[in-house]
Amino acid sequence: MIIYNITVNVNLPAEKQWLDYMKTTYLPAIHATGLPAECKLLRLLTEIENEGVTYTTQFRFHSMEDFLAYQTEFQPALADAHHQKFNGHYVSFKTLLEEA
Repeated sequence: MIIYNITVNVNLPAEKQWLDYMKTTYLPAIHATGLPAECKLLRLLTEIENEGVTYTTQFRFHSMEDFLAYQTEFQPALADAHHQKFNGHYVSFKTLLEEA
């Protein structure tokens, strides 16, 4: 199983709108591609002192081929739409993991 993890720190004024967007638009769009086996949105409970709230999205793919298809065919447009809507209100980093 391949796990694509995106960790995002969202500033407090944008958090409610960002969370709503993730639940109603972003995650359903990714799920609708049919490529991830599972999509999760989690809130980090061990926050450090900063001006925001940290969330992680985890997408589980059955194979590297499924992930690469998602990354090639769908991720650029979805990431661009997210960036256009929340530019300046978040920082993020991505990790790709393989279940041992």
